[in-house]
Amino acid sequence: MKLKELAEQLGLSQTTVSRALNGYPEVNKATRERVSRAAAQFGYSANVNARRLAIGRVGAIGILMPNDRSERFGPHTSEFFSGLAERLSQDEMDLLMSPVTNNDEISAYRRLISSKRVDAIIVTGPTLMDERVTMLIEEKFPFVLHGRTNIEAPHAWLDIDNAGAFRQAASHLLDLGHKHIAMIDGLRGHTFSEHRELGYREALQGRGVPVDPRFIVHERFSDEIGFREAQRLLSYSPHPTAIIAGSMMTALGVFRAIRSKGYELGKEVSIIAHDDVFPYLNASNMVPSMTTTRSSIRSAGTRIAEMLVRVLDGEPVEDIHEVWPVELILRQSSGPPVSPGER
Repeated sequence: MKLKELAEQLGLSQTTVSRALNGYPEVNKATRERVSRAAAQFGYSANVNARRLAIGRVGAIGILMPNDRSERFGPHTSEFFSGLAERLSQDEMDLLMSPVTNNDEISAYRRLISSKRVDAIIVTGPTLMDERVTMLIEEKFPFVLHGRTNIEAPHAWLDIDNAGAFRQAASHLLDLGHKHIAMIDGLRGHTFSEHRELGYREALQGRGVPVDPRFIVHERFSDEIGFREAQRLLSYSPHPTAIIAGSMMTALGVFRAIRSKGYELGKEVSIIAHDDVFPYLNASNMVPSMTTTRSSIRSAGTRIAEMLVRVLDGEPVEDIHEVWPVELILRQSSGPPVSPGER
């Protein structure tokens, strides 16, 4: 269908229909919605570039990825980008990803803003007082944060209940009778990692179980690091009878370490992993099946894309924030600790 035919169907001028489809504010909302419905009904598609020009947008969202953090380009990133890009495509928006070194992040964000190549920015991996967030707020540039900070100025963000996730995991292990519980999570300083340790400590201290600082590990997420750190933990006497892993990749390394020490998984040493619902790494198919705290990184990408659209449409950012609960899924990798005589 051509623009002229759509205009005739609606009894409107071609100019009005074109302006309505391209988002011109002088066309009232009711007319814009009527034209939009008719365009969808008759399969008419307006020129994307014309629409972007009309509303003063370039049709792209930016994300800067530190190029010296290899785990950012692993399965978590792949799933997050899949959800993000799929949702942005529904609004005919592109995703512009640019690598950046850690010591050049703020300058890189400023360059991206001044380049006018993106309408908004996604910020990932925040720290408690993240200077990127402070700068973007000061610049009044649209953004959505994946995670949380302690910065009080209003901004849009999405996070999961990281403290609750590790609190649930540790509480379950305590319920089973474990007293020596270790955690292997992400690097210190990142909000998610600080919150997870807080939840872990709250669970143990709430039951009167001393927190052994040797049993708290903050490192990068990888199979190899999980293996190395779990081996170290299991060399202590007494060693942990349960380990909480901050990612499925870390958990794979912990699995190997437990087996390499000759312990039986889920009996002599239990493990709980934070599972990000990877389609190609199913916790229920592992042997033994993995107890997890579940959240979907792909769904988070989808939701952040939706939040970006709301921000760009002018919705107050103080109304755009969510904390998602995390579900504990019990499987075979967590069980009661065995007594020395049972080993």
